[in-house]
Amino acid sequence: MSTAVCPGSFDPITLGHLDVVRRARRMFDDVVVGVARNAAKNALLPPERRVDLVRAALDADPETADVRVAEVPGLLVDFCRDVGAVAVVKGLRGGADFDAELPMALMNRHLTGGATGVETVFVPGDPGYAHVASSLVKDVARFGGPIDDLVPAGVADAVHAALAR
Repeated sequence: MSTAVCPGSFDPITLGHLDVVRRARRMFDDVVVGVARNAAKNALLPPERRVDLVRAALDADPETADVRVAEVPGLLVDFCRDVGAVAVVKGLRGGADFDAELPMALMNRHLTGGATGVETVFVPGDPGYAHVASSLVKDVARFGGPIDDLVPAGVADAVHAALAR
């Protein structure tokens, strides 16, 4: 059985993220969404809340209801080893995403032993979501703009509540 990890900070999860997870589920027998902490980012939502929102979004879609969700406590490669993953699946909206993701993919491969390690599979994002990024979703919400059509059900309320604090 082949297992893949779809990692991200998911702060918050967007419809673009769900599209990538759905497509990964079609390619692999088992998919785990790894909710990570990104030291370079200031998270709006705590990790436990992000895990809950991802779980709810996946449960609402029959195609992803069997996808597992877990917090990534440290290095992604250690998480992949713990869940038995052979691949990391990352969505790319454009060239800038590729430029950011390639060094991480190569480092993960290096850390897992090179040719026998975890491989990264890049999935081109759906063009309909190319403009959707968690950071932009938060910015739009911060200034009172609508985000319901960018995120799964319930996520907009969680973002607005976190911003109100």
